[in-house]
Amino acid sequence: MDRSNKIYDPIEKDSAEVRAERQFNKISSVIKTAINSSGEFKSRMDAAGLRAEDIKSLDSFSKIPVLRKKELISMQQDKGLDWLLTAAPGQLSRIYQSPGPIYDPEGREKDYWGWTEGFYAAGFRAGDLVQMTFSYHLTPAGLMLEEPLREIGCAVIPAGPGNTPVQIQLMTGLPVSGFVGMTSYLKVIAEKAVKEGLDPKKDFKLDVAFVAAERLPESLRNEVEEAFDMKVRQGYGTADLGCIAYECLELGGMHVSSRCYVEICDPETGNPLPPGETGEVVVTPYTLSYPLIRFATGDLSRMVDTPCDCGRTSPKLAGILGRVDDTAKVKGQFIYPAQAAEVVKDFPQIKKFQIVITNESGRDRLTIRLRVKGILDEKAFVPAFQNKIKLRPALEILDTDETLKDDAAPLVDLRTYE
Repeated sequence: MDRSNKIYDPIEKDSAEVRAERQFNKISSVIKTAINSSGEFKSRMDAAGLRAEDIKSLDSFSKIPVLRKKELISMQQDKGLDWLLTAAPGQLSRIYQSPGPIYDPEGREKDYWGWTEGFYAAGFRAGDLVQMTFSYHLTPAGLMLEEPLREIGCAVIPAGPGNTPVQIQLMTGLPVSGFVGMTSYLKVIAEKAVKEGLDPKKDFKLDVAFVAAERLPESLRNEVEEAFDMKVRQGYGTADLGCIAYECLELGGMHVSSRCYVEICDPETGNPLPPGETGEVVVTPYTLSYPLIRFATGDLSRMVDTPCDCGRTSPKLAGILGRVDDTAKVKGQFIYPAQAAEVVKDFPQIKKFQIVITNESGRDRLTIRLRVKGILDEKAFVPAFQNKIKLRPALEILDTDETLKDDAAPLVDLRTYE
């Protein structure tokens, strides 16, 4: 199968001038729809003293205040989902729910989440049999990433997460050539296969992997690529926005998707920063049913505009360089200290908590440190935490003020990336 550099859509090779014109036309269409039908956007524009007619260029577009994830969660709870939509809920394709909780509507537009060109850039081709290891339950990842594969012409095994022995049986019993999921899980599959006496290079037929939902250190990429003799490429997106950027075969950053407008902004002001400076990733997808205009992701990155040998002309994001606020993403889930506090309040023995995230050997590990007085029912606390956060923590029980002081940060991310 020819997995060489190919372009899925000719617009991926647009000149900067043509691309800017297309971007503004798309943005204008989203603004026109949202100002008439979205209570959220109309309210935001009114509060800023802006009218749709004031947005006359990409430069003036940045006058619109950014919308933050925490605001979105609050608005969905206080105002209702309808307030943010331009269509009735029954006119959507699907509605998901992610931890927060937050609803993630999916409209009926073709390739709504916009991942198709990213999969093609990673080397997926018609005729591939692809194993999908993201969840199909409530959260959008499984279906979000299956539909572009089918658009390309791939067949999909909806394996979902976990149950590693079955994952291995499928991959060795069927001619599975593509993997979609987290790189750390692909590493687990390789290690488990070796323990079972299998050779990942000979007993598996994997050629390509598209990975997301966690940071990808080059050491982990190299380890997995070597284990299976395959290519691993990553995409960057969210359950709210869909695809934002993706790697091509040439690497060197992630190409900004043609289905959204991406800015790098000052986290304090929301104003765009000059090329090359690090700032917050602010995204406007061109979808109309659920207009998230100037949505601030909380992720830090910078633009790279060096020409790419793959032929795509869009600028690249230089990876995800950190988080703006006190949240962190672990195994595809955002961790909010406020959620942990909701669990802790039901256990009066806990006087202070701290979430610590590490990634020894490339595997994310979530530990919650607890300063307690008295006896804590650990068998009750752990499942309560897991039910709220969607991840099972390791516990570290402390009993003195000195080991976890009152002013200690509620979340500490100690992960390092080579």
